[in-house]
Amino acid sequence: MRLKLYLTNENGIINVPFNYNHILSSIIYGLMEDIDYANKLHAKSTFKYFCFSRINISQRKMIDGGFISKNGKISFIISSPDDRLITELVNGIINQSEINFIGQILKIVKCEIIKQPKFSSKMEFITLSPIIVTTKREVDGKLREWDLAPSEEFYRGIENNLIKKYLKFNNLESTDKTINVYSNMKSVKRKRITINKGENTTYHRAYNMDLVLDGDVDLIKFAYDCGISSKNSQGFGLVDIYH
Repeated sequence: MRLKLYLTNENGIINVPFNYNHILSSIIYGLMEDIDYANKLHAKSTFKYFCFSRINISQRKMIDGGFISKNGKISFIISSPDDRLITELVNGIINQSEINFIGQILKIVKCEIIKQPKFSSKMEFITLSPIIVTTKREVDGKLREWDLAPSEEFYRGIENNLIKKYLKFNNLESTDKTINVYSNMKSVKRKRITINKGENTTYHRAYNMDLVLDGDVDLIKFAYDCGISSKNSQGFGLVDIYH
């Protein structure tokens, strides 16, 4: 299920930094009604089963370090296959009229439940937030996380990650469901990403791109709800139907 949040600054413009994923992630946890639930979810070292989009700024101007929303309006999408998580967000939003976005008090104008598309066994998607696919490679005698570019290894990584998440979410040991992922390379743009986690900062290569998912409908729906590849709860891998 997906929610779309519409936010506004009644005082005018909104400043949005280039790297805001950790800010949105923190806001999402803070919106949940049950603080205990939010804290336990945040502390999990495994999959968290939610994802969110880039911030949509309809009237924007680039400035040093980010953008300005000239009309004081922004929006973004939150997606999850977990009904409890979505319920926590909806109930929390009902009880909160505003959020703090890096010192700017934004009013929650609307929370819209997005109608799900009709899923089929072969669908083409476009990213609403960039995809990161990683592997382990030996560098100077040590195994290090390595970001992949679109390639066979990249697509197989997406497939393996999706099935692993699907099995864990549904408490399954195995499945005969299969998926094949590839791109027609209609719209591929590399993006350098900074991820802040506590005092640590890491840099990644991510990709905004088109993807085709061909296979089991349940897996395709799960990918739509949960996000593609890794770091979904940090705002990576949300997709929508390619139009």
